[in-house]
Amino acid sequence: MKAESRRGRVAGSRLQSAPLALNHDCCYPLVVRSSPRKFSTEEDLYAASLRALTRRAHSIHEMKEYLDRRAEHKELVAPVIARLRERTYLDDARYALDYARHHAQFRGQGRFRIARELRARGVPDRYIDAALETVFTDTNETASVRKRLERKLAHVHAPLDQRKIASLYSSLLRAGFPADIIRAELHRATHAEVPDVETPVDE
Repeated sequence: MKAESRRGRVAGSRLQSAPLALNHDCCYPLVVRSSPRKFSTEEDLYAASLRALTRRAHSIHEMKEYLDRRAEHKELVAPVIARLRERTYLDDARYALDYARHHAQFRGQGRFRIARELRARGVPDRYIDAALETVFTDTNETASVRKRLERKLAHVHAPLDQRKIASLYSSLLRAGFPADIIRAELHRATHAEVPDVETPVDE
């Protein structure tokens, strides 16, 4: 009984020392995530960058943001980025090409969505444009739209109303495909008039 009491007091003290935040949806507190570990030397920060790159590829911009959050001294970030680039562990041209190829061929996304996402990752437009030109030379966007439509319509037996057609159109626009291809493939698949839907700014 004494051992159990002692363990209970230790556990209670640990809970009391943990940072808590109020969960407004219920009566239970939430444990706040701690800040990322900080590194005070270039070597430690470089090692952290390599660990991040083993988990997934990063653009230069993404890696700068990652290191900024973990550097005790901000002046350490630039030399680490320079080392990574010198060793070609960071290469925005390669990153853009690999990202575009994967998202076009394996996720079935269109060029406009891929471009938006690469820009959000800080990749310069010149690398994005080159990657899209390479990837979509060998990628048939019409076939990609048709495949998506066939999957969405596979279990639909009732005639589609205009609201459903507009929803399909919007979802394909969000996936990054050109409006003219979407309209043509929707008309082919449904034999219905396709309503006008606002197109993304990227087009």
